[in-house]
Amino acid sequence: MGGLYSEYLNSSKVREHYNYTKETLDTQETPSRQVASAFIIILCCAIVVENLLVLIAVARNSKFHSAMYLFLGNLAASDLLAGVAFVANTLLSGPVTLGLTPVQWFAREGSAFITLSASVFSLLAIAIERQVAIAKVKPYGSDKSCRMLLLIGASWLISLVLGGLPILGWNCLGHLEACSTVLPLYAKQYVLCVVTIFSVILSAIVALYIRIYCVVRSSHADVAGPQTLALLKTVTIVLGVFIVCWLPAFSILLLDYACPVRSCPVLYKAHYFFAFATLNSLLNPVIYTWRSRDLRREVLRPLQCWQRAAGVPGRRDGTPGHRLLPLRSSSSLERGTHMPTSPTFLEGNTVV
Repeated sequence: MGGLYSEYLNSSKVREHYNYTKETLDTQETPSRQVASAFIIILCCAIVVENLLVLIAVARNSKFHSAMYLFLGNLAASDLLAGVAFVANTLLSGPVTLGLTPVQWFAREGSAFITLSASVFSLLAIAIERQVAIAKVKPYGSDKSCRMLLLIGASWLISLVLGGLPILGWNCLGHLEACSTVLPLYAKQYVLCVVTIFSVILSAIVALYIRIYCVVRSSHADVAGPQTLALLKTVTIVLGVFIVCWLPAFSILLLDYACPVRSCPVLYKAHYFFAFATLNSLLNPVIYTWRSRDLRREVLRPLQCWQRAAGVPGRRDGTPGHRLLPLRSSSSLERGTHMPTSPTFLEGNTVV
């Protein structure tokens, strides 16, 4: 390797960049930092377990193989990988950071950027699918299509490329004055580019949902049915939670671009903003299971199996610790009718 890439295995480069951008270096593990790291790891383990349960529920039951549930499964996969990436990031932070080589540092941060990109593009794919479905008056719950698979594949491919740009050469090795304070080996221009792309995509998604909502509210009954409105509300909640959780982190990255080195002390507290952003991956599975009674029952099935193995008696309801009825649609449970072809999204305990 020559030129830029010859620095990738230089173990002194990370320390050099942190010395330039940071006022103080974390050379020792303090008790408060250990407690914070333990809390983040526990949080990330919960993220992994929650999203794994959602993926198992979607995979094992053919009723959840409709396009929208598979898109939600794709979002759950990106959240699960985000939990794994955050655990690795936490374990390799603090004093450990200064012993990393640049290629190790790029792998640590790049994995987090890839999973974040996958989440953003998954939200975009969901919005596109909803727009196409509404435009074609296509009922929710139809079988997976080539378009769906292409959207999922494209979202991961673009995420890998976008997250891998720094290790491919778009970084600030050899150009300290161009370095980010929050991410000292990333070029400020790269950070600005990524945040701008994400912001544009999220703005486009919001515009798409506004347009879809207007079409649904003004259209004939087969488009503006209660199930369509319930699904629209569900994905809108997912989008809103994402924006609320990640907006502070995006704001700190934009401030990082605008601030000269060592001139904005708040940038040294950026890890708090990113820790808050991880709550998004924790909340998404809660939203899915809260909004869909069918999915909630399927997600609870592994708990039922565990309690049976432990010899805990159960009853016939869908709460943890009790025996579950075979999976049926919410509408059939409420009305006593036959089971429809796809699960129904609920609002609270009412079929919508």
